Amino acid sequence: MTGPTAEQAIIRAHHQEWALVVAGLARRFGDLDVAEEAAAEAFAAAAERWPREGVPGNPGGWLVTTATRKAIDWLRRESQRDAKHQAARMVYDDTPAEPTGPVEDDRLRLVFTCCHPALALEARVALTLRLLGGLTVAEIARAFLVQESAMARRITRAKAKIKAANIPYRVPSVDDIRERRAGVLAVVYLIFNEGYLASEGDDPVRADLTEEAIRLGRLLRTLLPDDGEVAGLLALMLLIDARRTARVSRTGELVTLDEQDRGAWDRALIAEGAALVRERIRAVATGGDPPGRYQLQAAINAVHAAAPSSRDTDWSAIVALYGRLAMLDPSPVVRLNRAVALAEVDGPGVGLAEVDRLAGVLDGYHAFHATRADLLRRLGRGRESRTAYDRAIELAGNPAERAYLTRRRDQLAS
Repeated sequence: MTGPTAEQAIIRAHHQEWALVVAGLARRFGDLDVAEEAAAEAFAAAAERWPREGVPGNPGGWLVTTATRKAIDWLRRESQRDAKHQAARMVYDDTPAEPTGPVEDDRLRLVFTCCHPALALEARVALTLRLLGGLTVAEIARAFLVQESAMARRITRAKAKIKAANIPYRVPSVDDIRERRAGVLAVVYLIFNEGYLASEGDDPVRADLTEEAIRLGRLLRTLLPDDGEVAGLLALMLLIDARRTARVSRTGELVTLDEQDRGAWDRALIAEGAALVRERIRAVATGGDPPGRYQLQAAINAVHAAAPSSRDTDWSAIVALYGRLAMLDPSPVVRLNRAVALAEVDGPGVGLAEVDRLAGVLDGYHAFHATRADLLRRLGRGRESRTAYDRAIELAGNPAERAYLTRRRDQLAS
């Protein structure tokens, strides 16, 4: 069997090594610009040399060594000051650093730096995708539908703020992890959601973002293996992404959960996600911390994944899980989702009564009006359903959702 081509090896190394290289350089040099620039140059050198010279036996080691030399050269080009030279000589030292936190991993330092609460959420997302994911500025700009120059400025400002505010690049303490973990997970989940159901643009699904979010989730799972919410988020993303290929029809229309071809779901992803859910259930049963919001959402999706059809879904279990989730996160969106499940158990009238209680806070949310439209349709209230569909279509940003809602509206009896 022949080995991978140089191009395949570079792609694999980029997926596996980018975050390690950038994080290691950031620790050694204490400068995110230096780390990013040197890592990019090292991968460019690999693209030039590996096809000609062959793939090295240790691609990661080759990249680290090359990137370190590139970083020193970069510093010397930027300044001839003795202090910079001295810094360059000092950092080129492979002596392992003494552990300074509960997890000694350069990538964990980088995660908590990119997702520091002092940065705006959009800046955290951009930095995470660039420095941990290795996406180019152009790729990030395209994913979030902004100009490349605007995205470049966003990333530059974020790195400048880290430097100006002396945000520490260090292994997070136990308190750091406890206090800031939620912000880190929120960034990863935001990336996933934007890929899974794009809020704007012509592409209903952006698989590059969902896959990147899952990769970041796996990284967090490696770094924090005992954290229940990290496991819950990874399980949630896997179980949702397993349905990706069944969610949009060939004509570009959203296919709702009850109409999806469950034979098209990715059973390997479902098995992995369900195993994480079972692991968390066992941990809670043996005295672990009670489940958080991501674990509960993962459990809900595991119930959906286990059902051979929508009709066979254990809706009572889903209502109960949403009830527990509402105790942790009594947001209107959680209550809306619980109302959808409640309608399957107690009928559309009961569900609609719950939905209508949210009218004042969710009027600008397309899913609220889409849910009302469907429940009104099931109750035979066609005129009101049409009005609700019109409002949902007006608010929906995703083209596949708009196509689905338009068809459902047009199927109503006039």
